[in-house]
Amino acid sequence: MSHLLKTKNDLTPPKEASSEAQQRKINEVRELLGDLSSEMPSFLSDGTIRRFLRARNWSTELATKSLKQAVKWRRQFKPDKICWEDIYYDTENEARRAYLPDYLDKNGRTVFVTMTSKKSTTSTKEHIKQLVYNLENMSMNSEDAQEENVVWMCDFRGWTLSSTPFWETRESLHIIQNYYPGLIAVAILSNPPKIFESFWKMMKRFLEPTLNEKVKFVYSNNSESQRIMADMFDLDKLESAFGGRSTDELDIIEYAERMRRRDHIRGACKHINGDAATS
Repeated sequence: MSHLLKTKNDLTPPKEASSEAQQRKINEVRELLGDLSSEMPSFLSDGTIRRFLRARNWSTELATKSLKQAVKWRRQFKPDKICWEDIYYDTENEARRAYLPDYLDKNGRTVFVTMTSKKSTTSTKEHIKQLVYNLENMSMNSEDAQEENVVWMCDFRGWTLSSTPFWETRESLHIIQNYYPGLIAVAILSNPPKIFESFWKMMKRFLEPTLNEKVKFVYSNNSESQRIMADMFDLDKLESAFGGRSTDELDIIEYAERMRRRDHIRGACKHINGDAATS
């Protein structure tokens, strides 16, 4: 699949409208949303509306429609109430499968890591809940971002068809594209095996063109892949699975405390005592 490798030039985001023009669009969408803005003020912030506008090519009509659908989903799913204890209370393994490391890429963007080869001990339903929890945290990081602000890295070494069931992958894409659009700047698929090709051909049918363009395949034995990763990351911090020099494992105790602080900031766990702290 080396022919799918994208070059560094593809990582440069397109120029956007001026700040004044963006704010006019945001205000227009807020008017179209009517009373919904007061129902979910934290969600329907200027930052969220900007993300939806960006994902819908700055169409106020399409962005408003998407936001209304997202509000309907949030009423039922209640993603803003999910906290660390809801999903990671009984297993370290699940946190090691999908986490937000404590470093950014060289452009200051949030990094999200998934290790698909780690065997899961929970259900597909729980996987979706974990994804949503992480997406909520990524959204918080992207509140003031003027462009897509997340680099998603997936390690596919040892991947099999049972690692990511078809339904789960399709549902995950649906949630990301419809309820969290405008977040993903780059999606890096690292070292997928040959068998992944047929799976990818099926999955591409469910990818919006804008998200599909952000997918980059990288390989440990490919010099161009190595150059791209070195250009994007501090290799001393980047995990060895992605070509970096760091062999440190995720410190679960430290990570749990960091995520609990973030839950407190988000208002997801109001019973947590102590002052809010930034991560």
